[in-house]
Amino acid sequence: MFCERATSQNINSSSLFDQSVNFKLYFVRGSFSVTGRLYYSFEMGSKVISSAKEFFNVLRSLQDDESSGSCTYEEDIQILKMSGDRIGMLNMYCGNQTVFICEKAVPKISEPDDQQMTETSICNDADADDADADDADADLLQTELGPQPLTIMKARQLLSWYTLSQNANVSTVDNSPALHPLWVRCDMSDPAGTSWFGAETVCVGNKVTGVKLYSVTCKGSTVDRKSLITLDELKQEHKKKHHSSSMLIKGNARFNLFGSTVVENTTVESQSSVTVDFKWSHVESVLETPPLSSTATLNIKVASGDMRSPMFEMYRELEFLQTLADGVRTGETEWMEPLESTSAVNLTKAYLEELQSTAKTLQDQAAKTAETPKQKPETDTPIFNSFLERGDLDFIEQLWVRMRKSVTSYQDIGDCLKLVIEALRYGDIKPWIHRDSSSSLSKLILQSYHQQIDHVSLTGVTPVHMLLEMGLDKMRKDYINYLIGEELTTLNHLCYYLSTEVDLQEQVIRLSKLHHLLEIIVTCSTFLGLPYDRLFLLTQSCLQHYKTYPYDEDHEFKLQIKPALISHFYQKEHPVVWGVEVSSGHGPREARTTVQLSDRPLVDHVIFETDYPNETVNGDSEDPALFSTMVCCSLINFV
Repeated sequence: MFCERATSQNINSSSLFDQSVNFKLYFVRGSFSVTGRLYYSFEMGSKVISSAKEFFNVLRSLQDDESSGSCTYEEDIQILKMSGDRIGMLNMYCGNQTVFICEKAVPKISEPDDQQMTETSICNDADADDADADDADADLLQTELGPQPLTIMKARQLLSWYTLSQNANVSTVDNSPALHPLWVRCDMSDPAGTSWFGAETVCVGNKVTGVKLYSVTCKGSTVDRKSLITLDELKQEHKKKHHSSSMLIKGNARFNLFGSTVVENTTVESQSSVTVDFKWSHVESVLETPPLSSTATLNIKVASGDMRSPMFEMYRELEFLQTLADGVRTGETEWMEPLESTSAVNLTKAYLEELQSTAKTLQDQAAKTAETPKQKPETDTPIFNSFLERGDLDFIEQLWVRMRKSVTSYQDIGDCLKLVIEALRYGDIKPWIHRDSSSSLSKLILQSYHQQIDHVSLTGVTPVHMLLEMGLDKMRKDYINYLIGEELTTLNHLCYYLSTEVDLQEQVIRLSKLHHLLEIIVTCSTFLGLPYDRLFLLTQSCLQHYKTYPYDEDHEFKLQIKPALISHFYQKEHPVVWGVEVSSGHGPREARTTVQLSDRPLVDHVIFETDYPNETVNGDSEDPALFSTMVCCSLINFV
């Protein structure tokens, strides 16, 4: 196996390749080995060094080019530059460190030669369009096929070039700063079933002093617990390669707390998920339950619009607001299905008539308004009502509620606002509004108190802008009501999200961020029952994140937590991933051997076959099927 031979001894850099044509690093049955003196011709050694330099130059160019994330090498190899945490298998070793990924490039879709000959008269513009179409087809093919592996031999060759290029005594290239780690997808065609090869530099200061080599081997899923590697066997595997008398053993596990569910052997997918990662020392047996002394981290990813969420009704309200904003930006609007059978104009007329028929003072109207919002909600959602429904909706907010459920055209918006402005102009209504309302309609209402109303031309996008302002005002107050009421933050921390100094499009974006934040908080409060101090920290983390980063439902928010708070969720459940790590050495010389057991393959570029019915995998069996993945690490020193 690759990692077994790579550590046979240190590599003396000066003797790897010199004037006496002595070249001691070579392939033995496809593996790295350092062995007795073997003489190559100068031309052969020069060719290898030349290839290593060429490969280095490609990687260096990609590393230095911040605008590029990929390139093609030797026509059939695609090199990607990405964060290591985007690939589950590499996350445990690379985290968010930038890495190179080598995989097989998807071939371009080309036409037969005879067809190309009949089309030589096509103009240059058409040729360019065809090239773009080919690129699009290749991208689609890549998406359909998924990432494709290289052969084991080719992967070893790429790693040998990477290693040679980083050895200053062999290659004359400037390797400062050191290259990003290199990981190569493999086709598992060797007896060990190798799915990845990896290499990363070991540095002392700015000098590269060695390379760590990794091999990842995989086994298909099994329900037979006796066939899994034992803790003693893993220790022996580590000792074979590193001969260390002192070893540390650490455990890790991941459990699903919230997300996709299985109903009658059918998985109901969800875009939202809350998982928990455990880490602990003193592992006693494979698949043991994480002890309460473990460190635990929640990974929270919540997608807006989940019908199970207490925030679903607020999401529908935000969705209508976003529809208006998109219509203003693009000039095209796909109107949502109205939630009311009565037209928007008739609802507005009825509301105005209700106000006109009430012979009460402004103060009485304010008191009445506090009791008014007992309208029947769109769906019975008790949790939502108790969290976010307010009892102080003013005139503009109640008008927004009616209009957002019923408008189906720009004409509807203009007609409704025209009715309201005429009622204000003629003094038919004297509505109560919140003092801090900032919408255009609120300014007209304030003017109506003094019988002076500016002329408003309800043409173009003006009515939509006015309705957008109404919705933004109302929804911001909804969110403030919850966050401040639950003492999760202060108005000072919300200034970025509440600002009206930016344009309406940006205001909608910031409101969407605030909504996503509440989706996260309410999910953790409702379904996990997290205590106040954890919710407070999570709120501050989300608020700080969204001040800097764009809206992203795929982002995972992290939260440290005590295992005892969620023990009832995981202690009787099976982990989705369980791992153990044996390590020796310290700092850059640390070497690790790990095993990961998972309910799904950790490798996405090969297809695993099983010898038992599919329903056993992730089904309701007492012992779910597990895939086994082993990672071996070897250290090569440049002496």
